[in-house]
Amino acid sequence: MIRPYLFTRANDPRTRVWSETRPRHLAGGGDPRRITQTLRAAGWKNHSYPDYPHVVLASPDYQHSLILEPEPEPYKAWWRIRGQSEHNSWYTEFSSHVPVEILAALTDALLQPVPETTPDIWPTLASAGWTYQHDEQGNETASHPDGTLRLRRWAVEPDEGFFWTAEAILPDGDGQLWRASLDDRTPPHLIAAFTNALANDEPVQRGMHDVPHTHLVMQEARGPQGEQLAAAHETRLKSVRAAARKARRLAAPQTQPAVAPPTRNTSVHR
Repeated sequence: MIRPYLFTRANDPRTRVWSETRPRHLAGGGDPRRITQTLRAAGWKNHSYPDYPHVVLASPDYQHSLILEPEPEPYKAWWRIRGQSEHNSWYTEFSSHVPVEILAALTDALLQPVPETTPDIWPTLASAGWTYQHDEQGNETASHPDGTLRLRRWAVEPDEGFFWTAEAILPDGDGQLWRASLDDRTPPHLIAAFTNALANDEPVQRGMHDVPHTHLVMQEARGPQGEQLAAAHETRLKSVRAAARKARRLAAPQTQPAVAPPTRNTSVHR
């Protein structure tokens, strides 16, 4: 039986012409498989309900989970990533238009060993031309040079816990394109990975006009195309699978081969 061709975005990236799109933080969500398939390659299990439009993934040790659940409003939380351990619990939430290339910086860091040191966040943004401000309550804010992206660490009331928020703001100041929220208990290296991705100004590949607001971005029909994008993604997945296999081998209990007891020489020398 010949399987009919059914048009679906799941056939990307081979079915369209791709354009370099900048600035990346205004380019829209992109292909969620950049994140979901990478986690699956690392051994995360799929706990989704088959007939419900969502993705539910959990790490092999169940300490981390990711839920991608579309909401009627694109500005609400579509992505929810949580961590739960004996000593800490944390959460993050991201709306639909957060570019997967930015969010993937955080999820990729989840798959790596925790670094011994974490780079400072604010100097990284300052070196990329962001402006930095802080107030007497300890609230901190950094703004992108074009004013359309902002990162804040703030508390609702003095002496309360802090929250991190990143917002892509429309140029006229009338509303948001997307919002990200991170609990201050989120491991620092994950926050650093996410904020470093905010400072990255490399373009991302999107279909022409396949962006939330075409007037906010510049698109040129150049850069890697379908086969190249698919090959790069498969190379990434192979690397993640290999790293996961290596980690499992290192974590497996090492059994020493049994050593036979020395044999006693019972021969009689005359």
